[in-house]
Amino acid sequence: MNKDWRPKPGIAFLGPPSTYTHQAALEEFRDKDFALESRACLEDVFSAVQNSSVKYGVVPFENSTNGAVIYTLDLFADQEKQYQDVYVCGERYLDVHHCLLGHSVSPSQGHDPDAGDSTPTTHIPTPKRPTAQPLTNLGHIKRIYSHIQAFGQCEAFLSTYLKGVDRQEVSSTSKAAQIVSQDLTGTMAAISSKIAADVHSLDILARGIEDRNDNTTRFLILCKGEKSMNHYHGPNASGFEMERWKTFIAFTIDHESPGALADALLVFKNHGLNLTSIDSRPSGVASWHYIFMVEFGGRKDGNGSGSVNEALGELAGVVRYYRYYGSWRNTRGR
Repeated sequence: MNKDWRPKPGIAFLGPPSTYTHQAALEEFRDKDFALESRACLEDVFSAVQNSSVKYGVVPFENSTNGAVIYTLDLFADQEKQYQDVYVCGERYLDVHHCLLGHSVSPSQGHDPDAGDSTPTTHIPTPKRPTAQPLTNLGHIKRIYSHIQAFGQCEAFLSTYLKGVDRQEVSSTSKAAQIVSQDLTGTMAAISSKIAADVHSLDILARGIEDRNDNTTRFLILCKGEKSMNHYHGPNASGFEMERWKTFIAFTIDHESPGALADALLVFKNHGLNLTSIDSRPSGVASWHYIFMVEFGGRKDGNGSGSVNEALGELAGVVRYYRYYGSWRNTRGR
């Protein structure tokens, strides 16, 4: 055996293989010598990074159509303090185009693929028209499997062509395809990718069923510790221009103090930091108390200087607690 042989560092991603997270991991690490490792759920990705069984992790964080991935936010909120060493060191955007996968039937078993119309309601008097039509009959479909985010991204198609069909949420779009591939009745379908159709030998019943053609998901790259985060940036990661970097933190406030949240947010304005997103999740401290998660332009300086460091220093005196998750290169200018 070659004495210089070393096992490849692992990259954990939400599996099974062919998920969009898998595709994002392949794009992010395509030119690097790593071993991609599938994990059954997002918790397992965070745990793998925390316990150092992999070098990096890849998780979905936000979709341009359906917003934040709540499961990922909850893991960052980390009520049980299980992932205190998990940091964010990078991001990867992936254009997401969904397909409806399943088993085709003969025309006599289904309905006209051009038929279908969204039903107006009091809340949605003029429903969206889908951007795609079925490629075949869908009348035999009795149940659809997918990730909750995918359902939200394909609402117009589903409400037009598959009204009233039972929806079952699963851990990933690829898992949905895997389940449907084992269906002997031929009445199940999955919202997943073309790659998943190839992997699981499924028919494509419709292509491009997402509500928006610019449907995009942002994935975060996880690592263990600030040292690993800085290493990921590389030796040429100089400069702290606001538009070139992002920083992600979370904080809690005194919910009984009027203006506490406004005081915390004012800190960022006072230091010229542009907030690009804000989310909240239950803090776990008390009912109706929340942890606030914000992203903003800029980068924390390891030497303790700069606008971000100054803002975080001031923030510490305004909030009850804050957690710094990391700074990374802004890859898309938002």
